[in-house]
Amino acid sequence: MIYTKDSFYEELKQVYIISCYHMKILLRYFNAKVGRENIFKPTTGNGSLHQDSNDNGIRIVNFATSKIVVVKSTMFPQGS
Repeated sequence: MIYTKDSFYEELKQVYIISCYHMKILLRYFNAKVGRENIFKPTTGNGSLHQDSNDNGIRIVNFATSKIVVVKSTMFPQGS
């Protein structure tokens, strides 16, 4: 089956709802650049490597925000 971005995120929403566990960890390579936009800071923190988000970054932030979760890979500053 060939997924489009929209169909992938729709299926992700359904699978996320089905899970009965309190803690959920979502691992996947989303090809997302999550930027430092002020509007995303509650979800992403200050540690992003990117200045601006790409389309995939915006999609993952929107998903995380809708589920009241955070994007942890950007919550801590990256080492040099």
